[in-house]
Amino acid sequence: MAKVTGLSGNEIFCLALKNYSAGEIVVGNSVNSMGFLGGIGAGLKNMLGGEITQVTAAIHEGRANAFERMRKEAAQHGASGVAGVSSELRSFSGSTEFLFVGSCVHARDASSRFFTTAGDAQELYCHMDAGYEPIQHAFGNIAYSMGVGGGIMGSLKTLVRGEISEYSNIFNTTRHKALERLVSQAKADGANAVVGIRTTILPWMGTHEMLMAGTASRHSALPASADGTPVTSDLTGEELWAMTSLGYAPIKLLMSTSIYSLGVVGGFMAAFKSFTKGEISDLTTLIHDAREIAIARLKDEADELGAEEVVGVKTYIAEIGSGLVEFMAIGTAVKKMPGFAVKSAGLPAQAISRDKDTWMDGDFGFSLDRNGGS
Repeated sequence: MAKVTGLSGNEIFCLALKNYSAGEIVVGNSVNSMGFLGGIGAGLKNMLGGEITQVTAAIHEGRANAFERMRKEAAQHGASGVAGVSSELRSFSGSTEFLFVGSCVHARDASSRFFTTAGDAQELYCHMDAGYEPIQHAFGNIAYSMGVGGGIMGSLKTLVRGEISEYSNIFNTTRHKALERLVSQAKADGANAVVGIRTTILPWMGTHEMLMAGTASRHSALPASADGTPVTSDLTGEELWAMTSLGYAPIKLLMSTSIYSLGVVGGFMAAFKSFTKGEISDLTTLIHDAREIAIARLKDEADELGAEEVVGVKTYIAEIGSGLVEFMAIGTAVKKMPGFAVKSAGLPAQAISRDKDTWMDGDFGFSLDRNGGS
C-alpha cells in the first residue's frame, strides 16, 4: 500500500543522502482537564506571581502522554525514527488536547538506534552532517503569571522611569527554568547537546506557557563536561552546520529580558509630543536603555562561560500594558573546539530550500450564500 508521509520532496531527498527513507505519518494525542482542585490551587498561586506549578505539571503530563503514544505508533510501523515532530495545544469544550505529529523514517542499516527529532528532515540532515547524532525530541515548559502581588509592587515603580526589576526577575527566572528542564530531560536521555531549540509562548487557562523544544543529540567531540550539562543552541540547522564547518561548537543558549517603564511623567511627556510630527525622544531612550541592559546581560554571561561569540542574536520587543515595555534578547554562545568539522564539503540545495505552501485558500471549510448554497 502507498505510504502517506508528512515529509516534503526536499526532506525525502536529504534523508536518502543519509541512508533513510520516508514512512507514514504518526500521531499521538491526550485530552486533559486541570480538574476542580487543580484549578483552585492554580488560582491561589496565580495571586503570588511566578510559576503556576499545577498548570506546568498538567501541561507537561499531557504532552508526555501524547508524545509516548506517537512513539508507540511509530514502533508499530517498524520505524527507525520519527522526524519533523511538532506539538500543539487545542481547546475543546473546556478541555485541552495535547497533540504530537511526525513522520516515520526507515534506516537502511537495521542496527541504527531509534530516534525522534524536533527539526524537519532538512534540519536533521544538517545536524547529522555536523556530527550531531539525534537521540530524542526533548522539551521543557513552564506556566507562569505576573501575579497580583508582582503587579502591585511593579505598579509602584511605574510612577518613575526605569527598569522594573520585579517584572524582569519573573520573566528571566521563568525562561531559564524552561531551559533547565529541557537540559535535564536531554541529560536523562544520554545526550550531551540539545540543538535546534525553538521557543513558543502560549496562553493557557489564564496563564502563559513557555515551551522550549529541541533535539537531544550526541557529538563525539564535545568535552566530558557536556555529559553533566549538555550544551544548548537555537541556531537553525544551516547555521549550526556553517559554524561547525568553521570549527565552532555551541556552549549555551543565552536569554535576557528587561522590563522597562516610561513612568507617569515620561508618559505625559510622550503623550503631548505624539500630537506633533517628529521623534518621541522619551520612547526612543526608553527602548534604547532596555535593549542595552538585555544585551549587556548576554555579554556578561558569555564572558563567564568563556565563549568567543554570541551568534544568531534575535531581539524582541513588546508593550505589555500599564506603560511597560519588554525587551528580550536571545542567542547562542559559541567557542572554537578541536574535532569540530562537517562531513560534506557543502550543503545540497535541497537542505536549504524552504518548502512553499500550495494550499492557497485562507478559509478552511465552506461558506454559505444567502440562498443556502455552498
